[in-house]
Amino acid sequence: MTSDLQFFKFDLSGQTAVVTGGAGILCAGMCKALAGAGASVAVLDLNLEAAQALADEINQAGGKALAAACNVLDKASVQAAAETVLRQFGRVDILINGAGGNKPQATTNPQTSFFDLPADALRWVFDLNLLGTILPSQVFGSLMADQKRGVILNISSMNAFRPLTRIPAYSAAKAGVSNFTQWLAVHMAQEYSPEIRVNAIAPGFFLTDQNRFLLTEQESGNLTLRGETIIAHTPMGRFGTPDDLLGTVLWLVSPASAFVTGVVVPVDGGFSAFSGV
Repeated sequence: MTSDLQFFKFDLSGQTAVVTGGAGILCAGMCKALAGAGASVAVLDLNLEAAQALADEINQAGGKALAAACNVLDKASVQAAAETVLRQFGRVDILINGAGGNKPQATTNPQTSFFDLPADALRWVFDLNLLGTILPSQVFGSLMADQKRGVILNISSMNAFRPLTRIPAYSAAKAGVSNFTQWLAVHMAQEYSPEIRVNAIAPGFFLTDQNRFLLTEQESGNLTLRGETIIAHTPMGRFGTPDDLLGTVLWLVSPASAFVTGVVVPVDGGFSAFSGV
């Protein structure tokens, strides 16, 4: 077997990975995959109880994990979580900025037009997705700058490429995440070390607590018209599952992607490739 085919490049043994929003539907799978690849995993979440339950599950399965409460919109909270991680694991090699989401009040509907969307709801969505990516990148990125190596992985969205109807704040915020990913990749490589990489994934359509009310009927569970339209425009003909993200995540945070930085990788079942015809 030639060296370029050696799968040890995906091995994360001896590394520490931090995941914000780690107890969420998509990020919980990432935490388990990181632990399965050998990393010590810090599950950071506003919901400490959920984060602890996930950390316990990982530890019981033979992995190594801790839980810490973290409000990604409060830099002091992020710094406190970082101190917890450093005390137990000693270093941080990987940061996944997984905290994010939409809000019904920032979504247009037959009763609420774009012109009436409340500023506080719009601001909540912007802050959670964009500021909630920037602040942890400052705190954990500074650790990577000191050690001259590390990987940051942001979570963008297909809405950043092609904004969807009804969710203007979420689409714009995720576009900001994609732009920030490119900016930070250049900044970290030029100012601190070319061994610090910053990339993002752009999930397509996954059923989560944030979008379920848009894609499925609450009582019947049947697809809404919007859900049917999405499936019709996804060549693979289904919504994604959390496991569908894991291969791309492990590639981007591992040495297997050592010459990849500043990219946003779609994981969308072909949605972005289909013109609708």
